[in-house]
Amino acid sequence: MSELLFAAAAGLPMAAGWSLHALRLRHRIEAARRDPLTGLWTRDPFTERAERRILSRFRPVAVYLVDLNRFKEINDTHGHAAGDAVIRATGERLAAWAVDHSAVVGRLGGDEFAAIAPVYSHGHLSETLHRLSDSLEQPVEAAGQVLEVSASIGAVGANPRTKRVELSELLRLADEQMYRAKRCAVPWSNALSLEKQCPTVHGRRAGRSGTHGGTEAAA
Repeated sequence: MSELLFAAAAGLPMAAGWSLHALRLRHRIEAARRDPLTGLWTRDPFTERAERRILSRFRPVAVYLVDLNRFKEINDTHGHAAGDAVIRATGERLAAWAVDHSAVVGRLGGDEFAAIAPVYSHGHLSETLHRLSDSLEQPVEAAGQVLEVSASIGAVGANPRTKRVELSELLRLADEQMYRAKRCAVPWSNALSLEKQCPTVHGRRAGRSGTHGGTEAAA
């Protein structure tokens, strides 16, 4: 019995070492899947988690698409360090919002972000959009300057329990609403149905970056 106990005790450091190695490896893998500037999920891990939310059919959800306004102007006028400060602040604000709203948030690239969160009614969605917009449009301090920030937010609500929906479809509809908000110079817009309002080119809204034949500039 004493020999068995000794052998087990001798194996503890090795087991602890492997556990620590596995934990560090998991942290490295997770870090690689997060945007280094904001700490938010990058596109692929955001997509995986958002799709799981929809497939669970647990409750109605809303998908949000956020695009910063005049971000290129900030970069061109104040420099890329200022642009990075705006992106970083936006990521922090979205992360705080995500905690309060049980949301999954990701940075899709550039100055574009996406989120998915539970929603209970059109009124609840409108209230959430008001609060999110107010949070994102706070000034950002960078290199001794105060930068005005604004965002266009598009959103769409869906109930996976009553209608089968795909994340790509909801992002496409949220993108339409984001473009509508940008075009109308309003902070946000949410879809009242799951019907597309804009023409589609190669599965994307006509006029969006990466499409051809659109009549509007890319949002």
